Amino acid sequence: MDGSTTKAQQKKRNWFLPLVFSLLTSTLLIILSLFTPSNPFRQTPIRTQKQAPLFVESKINISPTGTNPIPRLAYLISGSKGDCESLKRTLKALYHPLNQYVVHLDLEASVEERLELVSFVKNEEVFGRVGNVRVVVKSNLVTYRGPTMVSNTLHAAAILLKEGGEWDWFINLSASDYPLVTQDDMLHTLSTIPRNLNFIEHTSDIGWKEAQRARPVIIDPGLYSLKKSDVFWVSEKRSVPSAYKLFTGSAWMMLSRPFMEFCLWGWDNLPRIVLMYYSNFLSSPEGYFHTVICNSEEFRNTTVNHDLHFISWDNPPQQHPHFLTDNDFQRMLDSNAPFARKFGRNESVLQKIDSEVLGRIDDGFVPGSWLEKGVTNVTHLHYTVANITQLRPGPGAARLNKLISGLLSEKDFDLKHCL
Repeated sequence: MDGSTTKAQQKKRNWFLPLVFSLLTSTLLIILSLFTPSNPFRQTPIRTQKQAPLFVESKINISPTGTNPIPRLAYLISGSKGDCESLKRTLKALYHPLNQYVVHLDLEASVEERLELVSFVKNEEVFGRVGNVRVVVKSNLVTYRGPTMVSNTLHAAAILLKEGGEWDWFINLSASDYPLVTQDDMLHTLSTIPRNLNFIEHTSDIGWKEAQRARPVIIDPGLYSLKKSDVFWVSEKRSVPSAYKLFTGSAWMMLSRPFMEFCLWGWDNLPRIVLMYYSNFLSSPEGYFHTVICNSEEFRNTTVNHDLHFISWDNPPQQHPHFLTDNDFQRMLDSNAPFARKFGRNESVLQKIDSEVLGRIDDGFVPGSWLEKGVTNVTHLHYTVANITQLRPGPGAARLNKLISGLLSEKDFDLKHCL
């Protein structure tokens, strides 16, 4: 027992002295930290001045609007089965080296059609030189009236933001649309207006659409299938949102670059929340962008209530507008709109528009600041963007200017709120 007691006492002495030493050292360090002014570990005094919290979103800013004297446009031209020739014709009628273009044939179009479109863009001399026409090679399946039309539009806008350089407005068109003014007319007129304006027909009076489009829940097969079919309904109904107000309008629009960045970059939850809601909304292209812009404090004061289209509806209106013919020609011009729809394939009125309005010859481009009238061989032309410093507007510029000036001066046009 005496031996074991001696060993225990020896172990206590072995750890007691280091313990006392560490306590003394810790006490000394604490005293120094409290009374030494230059001590790096001293607590930082609380600042009385308020500082804005640092969020990632605060570092993301909307791009300023363009400063080029001549604006630039970004077009989406989309089509489906049997639309390849119409799409090519519309593209040539709209082409200008200053602009950017994305063309898309959805998966309902045959492989042959889609390859033909790729070959057309690749082999057209001017497209290759300027490099401003892109084909969506991995085609989307787009369901009429479904949210896949919205996702296809956002997809094209994302391509244009990533690869299209500087542009000021995004315009969505279909292969059954056609211009009523030249691009020189268009760019000349738009150079005189603020570039943050959005031309989007909209209304909060959704009427019967609340019961037949907003409350039903629909499924778009284009979200998960490779075979095109119409949307189908789910038996359940849902309530109308209370966090934001629903708007509806035309599916065709001209949207500013800042607003498209707002929809795609995601520094605000509103575009995502609304997109999730409209993923189950019938005819979502007629409401998604309208609801986002009219519920956003940043952009609701930039809306011009017009879709820049001449569209003729039957009386009473049917699901689709009627196809335009020669009988509608004068009414198209009198509308002063830059675009019209809906045209049938190879409709004779298109030839009339080419010859009497656009000055376009068969299978050619529209003449203007980059192309002399009557020139068919563009191989030797200098059509780089740097060479275009002046436009050559024609009669279409006066008509378009009359339309836009009228929209901006209307008594009921209020830039402070969406109607």
